[in-house]
Parts: sequence; structure tokens; C-alpha cells
Amino acid sequence: MPISFNSVARLPSPEDNVAIASQQIDAGTEIHDGVKIYRFGATVLEGHRFAYRPIRPGEPLLSWGLPFGYANRCIEPGQYVCNDKILRSLAERRLPFPLPEEGNFDNHDRPFELDETTFTPGRQVDPCGQSFTFSGYDRGPQRGVGTRNHLVIMGTSSLAGSYARALASRLQPIVEGRSGIDGVAVVAHTEGGEGEPNNLAFTLRALAGFMVHPNVGAILAVDFGDEAVNNVMLQAFLDRNDYPIGGGVGPRHAFLSLGRRASMEDGLAQGMRVVEPWIDRLAECRRTPQPASALKLALQCGGSDAFSGVSGNPLAGWLARQVVACGGSANLAETDELIGAESYVLSNVRDLATAKQFLEKIARFKERAAWHGHSAEGNTTGGNHFRGLYNITIKSIGAARKKDPAVRLDAVIDYAQRMQGPGYYFMDSPGNDLESVAGQVASGANLILFTTGNGSITNFPFAPTIKIITTSRRHQLIPNEMDVNAGRYQDGMSMDDLGAETFTQLLAVASGHRSAGERAGHSQVQLWRDWRQTDHGQRDAILARPEASGRPWPLHIDAAPAAGSFFAYKNPRGFAADCVAAVVPTSLCSGQVAQMMVDKLNRRSDPVAGVSRFVTFVHTEGCGVSSGYSESIHLRTLAGHMTHPMVRAGLFLEHGCEKTHNDAIRQYLGRGDADPGDFGWASIQLDGGIEAAMQKVTDWFETVLRGDSMQRVDVGLEHLRVGLLADGDAPAEVTKGLADLAASLVVAGARVVVPMNTGFLQGPSSSAFRHRLGLASDAVPNLGFGTAPVEPGLYLMETPTRDVSETITGLGATGVDVMLAHVGVRPLQCHPMIPLVQIASGGAWDDMDLIVDADTAEPTVLHDTVLNLLLRVVSGEVTPQLAGRGYSHFQVTRGLLGVSL
Repeated sequence: MPISFNSVARLPSPEDNVAIASQQIDAGTEIHDGVKIYRFGATVLEGHRFAYRPIRPGEPLLSWGLPFGYANRCIEPGQYVCNDKILRSLAERRLPFPLPEEGNFDNHDRPFELDETTFTPGRQVDPCGQSFTFSGYDRGPQRGVGTRNHLVIMGTSSLAGSYARALASRLQPIVEGRSGIDGVAVVAHTEGGEGEPNNLAFTLRALAGFMVHPNVGAILAVDFGDEAVNNVMLQAFLDRNDYPIGGGVGPRHAFLSLGRRASMEDGLAQGMRVVEPWIDRLAECRRTPQPASALKLALQCGGSDAFSGVSGNPLAGWLARQVVACGGSANLAETDELIGAESYVLSNVRDLATAKQFLEKIARFKERAAWHGHSAEGNTTGGNHFRGLYNITIKSIGAARKKDPAVRLDAVIDYAQRMQGPGYYFMDSPGNDLESVAGQVASGANLILFTTGNGSITNFPFAPTIKIITTSRRHQLIPNEMDVNAGRYQDGMSMDDLGAETFTQLLAVASGHRSAGERAGHSQVQLWRDWRQTDHGQRDAILARPEASGRPWPLHIDAAPAAGSFFAYKNPRGFAADCVAAVVPTSLCSGQVAQMMVDKLNRRSDPVAGVSRFVTFVHTEGCGVSSGYSESIHLRTLAGHMTHPMVRAGLFLEHGCEKTHNDAIRQYLGRGDADPGDFGWASIQLDGGIEAAMQKVTDWFETVLRGDSMQRVDVGLEHLRVGLLADGDAPAEVTKGLADLAASLVVAGARVVVPMNTGFLQGPSSSAFRHRLGLASDAVPNLGFGTAPVEPGLYLMETPTRDVSETITGLGATGVDVMLAHVGVRPLQCHPMIPLVQIASGGAWDDMDLIVDADTAEPTVLHDTVLNLLLRVVSGEVTPQLAGRGYSHFQVTRGLLGVSL
């Protein structure tokens, strides 16, 4: 018998000609809507659309009354609506049924045109007439009211991120349990690690906004003093733009510059001396009753699905309407996720100037993406596709529902620009959840409403996140990670009842009740990442660059082979300096959970046999970033680490809705030499949440490593793989000695990888290095970034940026056993798995593994001294100082054409 339409489908608006399947509808199913019967010739996935009325070629496909595509053939009622892109994306998934052979509609890509002649200014929602309150921290009229009271340690540039995390770890036991303090929060990001960035204004605005945020009771900003983004610049920006820093109601704050050649221990002791006296005063802060007009909401969505626009986003819009009616403010963001929904957003706007500002931000975003060879279509992820969001337009139409029709758009602001009064704002930002949220918090948002269809678990460190999931079915999978089940609206609950209930919950969270994300104990910060191109001029030349040959550099040198051996572990991939188990997050979304899992596994009283430790690689990519080369380099970097000889057992952990999900990784591995069956696979969403995924991960490692043992054997240098780099210039004698070492290792049969951006190849003394190894001044890379060399020899690895953290990450993916760096400016953040030996020339460097002085600078002596140190490190006899203290960072490069979407 035919089943009822309402039991398996939703029609968002009466004028729509396509409906959304609220559950999977199998091929052959018949449904009726009381008038007609539909028969399904193909299986339609949950969240995907089918024709509700006949659609002729050229006619628009409508959802919420807005076009998201145009039929390229006749589409009959009940027929699966799909485009070619969605079919390609679904082909990555292991679906148990056939897909249509080709799509039946083309995307809507017609630009919106504002008709100024008919424009009518909008009207804001009426005041609510009720006095709602919450319990918050009054920071004075300039800063506003805090919903939390955090101590924050902030790395001003990416180079200080490891220090910020280390200092926070020391402070945590002191602060933990102190009444009135919500905890120690860390701001560690990816920006400012090389030359002056194109996103400098965005970065400074975001950092300045964090400094004066009402949820911040005290903050320490840390740098080394000479970065492209540093404390002097930040202080000047705060003063120049009248940020309310200091004073009786300002945050307790300080700027700490560690300086060149800073000792990690001395720097941590210095930081503790600055911050510890703040703690008692911070604990004295008290909550007081505050009006709801003090609330500033960040409206955000991530892991969106077809029902985000049906239940979750309208609920967020209802709550924003209520806060605005109370005299508060709300902030809508994600510029590219409103492309296609311009007519809806601008249906109620303050004035013509504001409407034009909104459209200018969209035009600018499109232009920036085009500089890199991309468009906003790259925003939609594999998870979006799987859950029924076919293109950016249909994603935007649903995302725009975070603005209730009755609410007027009052102002358009730049990324991280402060909200100066009540009302409804639009903030320019990418669709990347973390990058966008950071800008909204910097703009003053003291509470985040985060709508998710797939179950995003993203949280911000010092602004509480309320998670709103769109369907009851998804809520049942991960109830502990979500705060609100908006799926009840689809189950029959009225939006007004759901909104009123959730608003009460919102006030409770603002008053200190911990959200699900806070209880989970993980958070991330990511600023709007730098972009490399500023026009169209370089794009085609970059795309036309030939790939590196992958063949060793032909050397014509007179060098004796290095003598020696080291102790290594034997495994199926050869010999390695360590034997570890790795949990690799496929994207930024699962990074912090992977870290939590690894920390828990390493703390076990009954360690898993067969490995020395568990490692992970927390990064910022895999979601909200363009495809093409930047995505390829990301996948290559993760695969290179997972197939590293050190990794005895490795498991990929997905969040579940990202661009590079588990199936995307499987597809990538299957195109190479790796067998996906050799690895473990876990999904936070599909496995039932963090705890369930944690148990699955633990069980998998215990199973695959059962009975394994670890035993080192003595092997020759032909099994050694070394990464060699210099941060800054090195003295000529030191350069020559290390070039001699590289030459002798290559002659002995080792693999030596030198990144192209190293001081050995780019600095004033590079001629000595090149001459010793027979490298021409115009030598080109013979090894792709993060690519493992297949035979012994010397390799010059391509490096698309000068960021040393990205370089070290790329070296790790090449399979090296050890890295050797000559440091000329400041200690380097180490790799989380591969030991980094740091040496310096002269002076007092407490954290260096070797100081080259007059006695050791002679090339022969230096060659032997460094070789002996390297062999002791790879044999497990010596641990590099900073690596042993966990002073590490992992940063995947986006290359020259990657851009936030």
C-alpha cells in the first residue's frame, strides 16, 4: 500500500516544487499526498530531494520558494533530484544501491541584482515587553557583560602556540576547582608565522577582540618579539582603535615577549610570575543579575544537512529574534553560505546603504576565491552532499533561516569588528566554522548558537556553545554532545514552544550552566587563515608548474661514506627509529577529540603492548577550505604520516560531515600503494559520540596489537632517513660541515631530504652548501611536499610557503626518522612524532641539543659530532630537549592556491 507523504517527506514551503525525504525512500516505494501517488524509480537518501510537481526543462527547482537549480530535462513527480556533483560525491561512499547515471538539473548561479528603485527600508521586530534576566559578569559599559570568567593564555602568533599550551597546562591544576573561575583557556592559532600576511587586519582585529572580550577576566598575550604579528603591533592596534583595554573594568592583562634564544623553562617561569598573582583577584569576580539585552549571540552552523533550514536554523532565528526584541544583539556570519539567499536576507534591511554593504562583501568574497582558482561551490563538504545539500545555493537558502523574516538586518561589519550596539548584524567571514566563530567572538559575542545537522562537536574556548541538532534520529546517535534537539519541531512540537523552552535553557547557560561542549572538555581556535594570491596574475602559472620528479638528485661529489649504525625497530615497512600507534584526525573537526583519545591511551595503567606511545596530529584543515591542490596536499600529508615507518598501527578518526571524511581518505589511499584495510576507522557521529568512538578506538588497537612485541636491531645507515633544515642563516663553517654530513650520508645509502625554503638553500651562506653538494643555484625541487622518497639519495622538497611549522610537517610526511635543524633566531616547535634535533651557533641556548662553538665548528669535527648525536637520537638513547617536553606543533600547508571557503 502507498505510504503517506507526511510520514517520509517535508515540503519547506507551499510554493516549492521539490520535497525533502525525511528518511531513505527505497526504489519501488509508492507514497501519496492525499491527491496523487508517487512511485520512486531510484532510492532517495534521507535529506535528498525529489520532484513534488512536474518540472520542465529550464524551470527553476524551488526550496523555501527560492531557486537552487534549473532542470535540464523533464523531472516527473517522485523522481530523484540530483546534479552531477552530488553523484560524484556519493560515488565515494559505499552505498548499497545504484545511483542515477547522470544529474537532471544544473546549479543556480545567476547573480542577485538589487533593484534600488523598488527598495523599501525594513522594520525591526517589536520589543518583547518582558524583563528576562541572566546572571553574568558586568565588565562595564564599554566591554559589556560576560557569561564566563576565564583566564586566557594567547599566542599572538602561531610561533607562540606551543608556549601558550604549555603555560596553560601548568596553570590548570592551580585554577581547577577555584570558585568563580571557569578555567584556563588557550588561544593558539596558525597565523603570523612567516612574512607579513595578507590577513593582517583580520588577525589584529581578532586578537584585539579577544583581549577585551567580556568573558575574559584576565589575559596574557605572548610572542617572541619579531614575528610578522607581534605584541607591539597588537598594542598599537588596541590603542589606535580605542579598544577598552585596562582601567577599572578592563581585563587584567599583560604582554610578554620571550625574546630571541628564549629558554622554554625560563619563559614558563616568567609567565607564571605574571599570571599567578591574578588568580585570587579573578576568583573574587561574582555574577550579578543582568538584563537579556546584554546578550550578544553568534549564530553559526556546521555539519549542515537538508534539515538545518527546516528546524535547527529557524530555531536559532527564533532565539535571535527574542534576544533582539529584548534589546540584545545577534551576529550572522559565513559570507559564502549566503550566496543564493541574498533576496531573503535583504527582504528586511535597515537601509539601502546596508544592503549594498552586504552585497559588496559577497562580491569581494567571490573575487578572493577566484584569485585562487576557486568559487564558493567548494564550500560544500562531502558530509553536506551526503545529507542532501547539493550546492552552495541550497546550503545558503537553509543557512539564511538563522535570520527570522521579522528581524531586520541592521548593520554589516568586517571580520572581527566589534558590535557597538543592539540589533541584528552580518559579519563578513568564511564558511569555515572555526574561522567564522573566532571572528564572531572577537566582535563581542558572549554566547554561540551552533546549528548542526550531522552533529558537529566544535566548541570555542571561552564562549559557551549551545549545540542545536536538526533531527531526532541524529540526536539519538550522539545525545551527550548536543544541547537541543530541534528535530522535535519535525516531530510535531510547535516552533514557539520549542523556542520558549530553548530560550530558558539559553539563559541558564549564560548564567553558568555548562553546555554539552564545555562538559566534553575540548575546544579549538582558528582565525581566518591567510591567503596567498591578491589578484589573478599568478594563478595560471602556479597551476602549470610541473610535478617534482621524485628521483634522487644526481650528485657528483667526492665524499667518503659516513660510518656508523643505529638501533631500529623492524616492521613491515622497513626499519624505523620508533614504534608508535597513531590516531589521525581526517579534519580539524575531530582533531581535539583525537588528542583527548591519545592522552587517555597514554595515561592507561595497563599500556597497550607493541608500541612505545600513542600520537596524533591535530590540524586545521579538511573542512571549510578550497579543493584542488590544497586538498590534495592535505590528504598527502595525512597519508604520509599514517604510512610512516614509525607507525605500527594507525586509525583514522572522522567527525562525520567534513570535506575529507573517512570515505574520502579511503578513496585517496586506494589510488596509491596503501591498502585501506591496513588501517582502523572510527567516526564520532556514526559510532555514537565521543565515548563510544573512544571505546571503538581502544578495542581496535588492543585487537591489532595483541601479541606484538618491540625489539630493536642494529642496522646500517642505508636505512636512515634524515630531514635537514636551517631556520635563518647559518655560519659558513657550520653550513659546510652540515653539507659534508648530508653528502656522506647519501654516499652511505641514506635518504636526506632538504626543504627548498631552508636557509641552507636561500641564505647568504647557501653557496657553500650548494657547492659542496653540486647543486646549481637554479636547482628545482625533485620531491613533492610531503612525498616519501622511494630510493636512497638527496632530495630537495618543494615548499609552497616559508612557514617553518608547515615545513616541518611536510618533512614528517616524507618518512624521515629524525630532523636536524640549525636554529638562528628562536627555538622551533617540534614535530609531535618525529624527533627534531636543534643546534645553534654560539651564545646561551638552554633548549638546544648542541651548541656549536669554536671547538666544534671545524667541518670534520662538526660532521662527526652531529652524526653521533643523530644516531643516539634515532637509537632511542637521547631525546631532544624540546621534543621531550611536548613543545610541538602540526600545521598543514594550504599551498599557494588554498583559501578559506
